[in-house]
Amino acid sequence: MAHSIKRIRTLALVGQSGAGKTSLAEALLAKAGAIPAAGSVERGTTVGDYTPLEKQLQHSLKLAVASFDCQDTKIHLLDTPGYPDFLGHALPALAAVETAAVVINAQNGIEMMTGRFLQAAAKRGLDRLIVINKIDADNVDLEGLLERIQEAFGKECLPLNLPAGGRTKVSDCFFAPSGEADFSSVEEAHQKLIDQVVEVDEKLMAAYLEKGEVSPDELHEPLERALREGHLIPVVFVSAKTGAGIGELLDVIVKLLPNPTEGNPPSYTVTKAGNGSDSELQPVPDPGKHVLAHVFKIEIDPYIGRLAVFRVHQGRMTAGMQLYVGEGRKPIKPGHLYLLRGKTQTEVKEAIPGDICAIAKVDEIQFDHILHDSADDAHVHAKALELPTPVFGLAVQPKKRGDEQKVSDVLHKILAEDPCFRIEHNSQANETVMRGLGEMHLRTVLEKMSSQYKIELDTRPPSIAYRETIAARAEGHSRHKKQTGGAGQFGEVYLKIEPLPRGKGFEFVDSVKGGAIPNQFIPSVEKGVRAVLDHGFLAGYPLQDVRVTVYDGKSHPVDSKDVAFVSAGRKAFLDALAKARPIVLEPIVNVEITAPEERMGDIAGELSGHRGHIKGSDAPRPGLVQIKATAPLSELEHFPARLKSLTAGHGTYNLEFSHYEQAPPQLQQKLVAAHKPAVAEE
Repeated sequence: MAHSIKRIRTLALVGQSGAGKTSLAEALLAKAGAIPAAGSVERGTTVGDYTPLEKQLQHSLKLAVASFDCQDTKIHLLDTPGYPDFLGHALPALAAVETAAVVINAQNGIEMMTGRFLQAAAKRGLDRLIVINKIDADNVDLEGLLERIQEAFGKECLPLNLPAGGRTKVSDCFFAPSGEADFSSVEEAHQKLIDQVVEVDEKLMAAYLEKGEVSPDELHEPLERALREGHLIPVVFVSAKTGAGIGELLDVIVKLLPNPTEGNPPSYTVTKAGNGSDSELQPVPDPGKHVLAHVFKIEIDPYIGRLAVFRVHQGRMTAGMQLYVGEGRKPIKPGHLYLLRGKTQTEVKEAIPGDICAIAKVDEIQFDHILHDSADDAHVHAKALELPTPVFGLAVQPKKRGDEQKVSDVLHKILAEDPCFRIEHNSQANETVMRGLGEMHLRTVLEKMSSQYKIELDTRPPSIAYRETIAARAEGHSRHKKQTGGAGQFGEVYLKIEPLPRGKGFEFVDSVKGGAIPNQFIPSVEKGVRAVLDHGFLAGYPLQDVRVTVYDGKSHPVDSKDVAFVSAGRKAFLDALAKARPIVLEPIVNVEITAPEERMGDIAGELSGHRGHIKGSDAPRPGLVQIKATAPLSELEHFPARLKSLTAGHGTYNLEFSHYEQAPPQLQQKLVAAHKPAVAEE
């Protein structure tokens, strides 16, 4: 791969599901001659959607890399899924590229994920390009769509080309000062582009104002600066289906988009040991420096095992060289480096800054690791990706007894591949809970487990983590006395309990005077008290926010033993709890919902109907509303499906634990009643 950094381009296709990103990738690969002909999503013949499940569902489920050559340039193209449920596979693409190409379906216009990806790309300092796809479709208003894009995302969104010939082709507006177009005019678009670009360079602007023109060569550097600073967000028109604008888009990628030396460098963090503060490090795209590469995708292939896909930011990586993985002290020597084109791997001898490659069969490599060739870089980490929190949960157990270990192994494989997937074990309810970004996310995991690993699971909603506490002070007493022929057991405990503020947990205080309970038995009393904490008093949930003070008791010089004080402590605590007005607490979560503005009333009604309280709302951009609210977690079991239905799939939400609050009387009675039969059966 003897190529120069200046001949490398990295580009991620992102955007709403249905925008045609995978078909666009196919059209670009075919036009560049990398594949004989464009594949079809419907027929399951695309480079990007190569897993059996993607072919069956006919949409992308994960990030796919397609590297190819065009006009003496190495292009690393990343195709991403567009459903909000698969953001964990789409957002990592932004950590690997200079340019985010946000693809818009000309028929549907600006959708929820359009703004989300533009915002995420801007936060990471990426160049942005807007690609309007499906311009050949019926009943599309391309002029109106361009106006709406400029309204929503700013006047810096300017067309690099315009549809022409009744949407059968496009006319370049950057290099060509005139030409035909279906709407607006090439001259006007050209003028606006030049005006926008020269604004970032005072010297060039002065020369331009004096001469009235500027050559394309003079524009290259200011154009790259305008893209870096977000002063220009180019808009291009294409049809992946008919091929209109595809050749022109390849020209834009090669001639106008940044190489790795022209984009904003990524931020790395150097974590200092002890209390030293972290510092920032910006890798330099120089092959002569030591290696720094970031792993942004892990794929576990049933045939070749673990595949780690990374972007080289600094240094030159060669097959067989010694590398360190993250903070690991033991080096690895990967025998092969691969370029990827979907599921096809082509071996290469080296990778330089800007290259996206893969290493196979190295189990130590995890998502987000930094690969480096110097042990001194062990504390270098990539800038954290802002990934959504997985809150949608399902409790799972194998249908077949004896499959527990197999299920655990497979879940951990999926965990390694998906940064927005979590596995929790609730020991109190003895259940394994998998969490994801939505119903579709977890349904896909279940389908993958079934089709690829032949594992079937039973699922149900996860248990809610209720807690118990007390509402009043009380005292408790217990005497434990046992005489069985030989040495007996004796211990007596007096204690008092009082509620603590929410979130304070548990406190145990020893205020015994004069050795009424010898010091060596105080830990036994605490052990007896703590035995009650885990199992609760009222409905079987852990107790919290309670202070227990042991203040008196009695012992026997011969019969007092640890076991006697464990029992006396436990019973004295239970005695006090019965008088301290025990109550059940329920978890309250912060809910943040982003949805189309016109659905605000419906969403507010839905929340208030489930004991939710709206705290405020915001408008992140025109046509969009962000609602902040709190609600009991127990009321939100069916909320994701309701939100999807109310917003036609355009609403997204985040949940975050806030605090515990007293559960309403009806709910408390229900939980207590459900616990009593279970206790009676024991």
